[in-house]
Amino acid sequence: MSKLTDVPKRILIGRALRSDRLAETLLPKRIALPVFASDPLSSVAYAPGEVLLVLSIAGVSAYHFSPWIAVAVVVLMFTVVASYRQNVHAYPSGGGDYEVATTNLGSKAGLTVASALLVDYVLTVAVSISSGIENLGSAIPFVVEHKVECAVAVILLLTVMNLRGVKESGGLFAIPTYVFVAGVFIMIAWGAFRGIVLGDTMRAPTSTFEIKPEHQGLAGFALVFLLLRAFSSGCAALTGVEAISNGVPAFRKPKSKNAATTLAMMGLLAVTMFCGIIALAMVTKVRMAENPAVDLIKDGVAVGSGYVQNPVITQVAEAVFGKGTFFFLVLAAATALVLFLAANTAYNGFPVLGSILAQDRYLPRQLHTRGDRLAFSNGIVLLAGAAALLVWVYGADSTRLIQLYIVGVFVSFTLSQIGMVRHWNRLLATEKDQAKRRHMVRSRAINTFGAFFTGLVLIVVLVTKFTHGAWVALLGMVIFFGTMTAIRRHYDRVSAELAAPDEPSDDSARPSRVHSVVLVSKIHRPALRALAYAKLLRSDTLEALSVNVDPAETKALREEWERRGIDVPLKVLDSPYREITRPIIEYVKGLRKESPRDAVSVIIPEYVVGHWYEHLLHNQSALRLKGRLLFTPGIMVTSVPYQLQSSEAAKLRARRRGEWNAPGSVRRGPAHERPKEPETRK
Repeated sequence: MSKLTDVPKRILIGRALRSDRLAETLLPKRIALPVFASDPLSSVAYAPGEVLLVLSIAGVSAYHFSPWIAVAVVVLMFTVVASYRQNVHAYPSGGGDYEVATTNLGSKAGLTVASALLVDYVLTVAVSISSGIENLGSAIPFVVEHKVECAVAVILLLTVMNLRGVKESGGLFAIPTYVFVAGVFIMIAWGAFRGIVLGDTMRAPTSTFEIKPEHQGLAGFALVFLLLRAFSSGCAALTGVEAISNGVPAFRKPKSKNAATTLAMMGLLAVTMFCGIIALAMVTKVRMAENPAVDLIKDGVAVGSGYVQNPVITQVAEAVFGKGTFFFLVLAAATALVLFLAANTAYNGFPVLGSILAQDRYLPRQLHTRGDRLAFSNGIVLLAGAAALLVWVYGADSTRLIQLYIVGVFVSFTLSQIGMVRHWNRLLATEKDQAKRRHMVRSRAINTFGAFFTGLVLIVVLVTKFTHGAWVALLGMVIFFGTMTAIRRHYDRVSAELAAPDEPSDDSARPSRVHSVVLVSKIHRPALRALAYAKLLRSDTLEALSVNVDPAETKALREEWERRGIDVPLKVLDSPYREITRPIIEYVKGLRKESPRDAVSVIIPEYVVGHWYEHLLHNQSALRLKGRLLFTPGIMVTSVPYQLQSSEAAKLRARRRGEWNAPGSVRRGPAHERPKEPETRK
């Protein structure tokens, strides 16, 4: 079975890597950008559409507010990027917002940030995959008809790719991400050239549609609320910005400098693409509606349920390039791919954060260790499972899922920036060098403005999105917070119980006597070996113990015992209800009750078999006994193995596996270690 599972495992995720090769998996900036920034870069594919969807509630007349909303999003993006550049220099260990909040605001604030980030990472995968499926579905109807199944399949594919390791998955993701970025910039440049230089009139396929407003003539507070809601939807473009601060250890040296540079590149690219698409959407007269079947009107009639509303970026690309053209198809394919790969930001952020939380005893310790490929495999699998469940529950509907989005990320943004302000205040209290003080004051001002702005946006998001689904994200944060608190409390309690006392205790005191009990059912080789081992222990008392379930078998056992002259007393326990476990447990407990300071050693002979199905046929009584005895204080349980012939065959198979090399596990080695081939002169 081990070989059967090892072969596909090696084919899927590659050969195992030694721990000392961790440095080889570190990322240069050109790979780190698509690995950690694919989420904010790809969000330009759906964030402009979300802005227009909200504004459509008031009809087409509200669309003229979209440039101002774009400006507000750009200001927020630059503020967040500038703030996080301070974070990566001050806290380069990879804890990111969690470390900043914990260090400066306390453990509860840190745990709140961690809960928010974990929820946001799960939502990032669900939203990105669902949005990518919808974009792909505009070209392939089968995908739309089986949205949930296709979305789960993509999640599984991304999981396998990430299990192969950060560097290898980053290399795979880099090409489509850069193709997408290049495609969007070409679209913006060509659209600007056609409109400004050539004077062409570009029209989106929905430009002739009318929008039936849900609320006409909005003014005053209602209009302000609508604009704030549109702004909060546009803020989806900022999700994933914090992933770089969590992933600083994955960068090549100098880590902080490279991470800060990548942040700046990501911010510049994201805002340029976001503004360009919004501008082209206005020029080409894109029309979007939250309920297109009813609210989109063509020739005076609603388009109906059969109409499929394409994303803004697809409509703009059709207007600029023309439907079916080479650049249109390339951009459409790259958009779908990069939306799938945007989930990779979460696949790199969630496992690293989970490892740090596990190290701090807030999550199970299994999340702290790296897998075969030096990736945090358990965290990757946990993220995939949670995202797949969310996709299934919400039917892979990005419009429904996005309402849950960005709440968590702005909670972490705000608390992180408040923590950075306290960080600079603490350093300024002791720093005397004027040049360093000026730098700290400037950094504090950036983080102060960041905390104010992101806090304001958080309030806006909570007010405008709470009833539209944001409450689910808050509930998820509360569940994560409560679960992690309970796990930490458990680990602390266990640690306190296990701590070795400075003074002598009962655990270090030598027992007064040791009673050894060998369990036997019949006289065979395993029983004789267990008896021989028990004699070697030189216990104070030694006896063999059997349970009378079948009188004939018990009589045969006594006769054989006497015939062989075994010099160990045999005690037989009656069991009128044919139980085996209960009489033995009660007898052993009786020994402990008579002499509480004595230790009782229960010795159990067990068969060692070579096939998994043989385990179902043997050792079941021994397993039940061991399970019960583990809960009995002062009882030591010893298994004496006896290897059956099938186990020898298994040992031979294991030796062959040790000499066998899985596909991809053999390499010639580093170039400097290879023997040079003799040169041949011509």
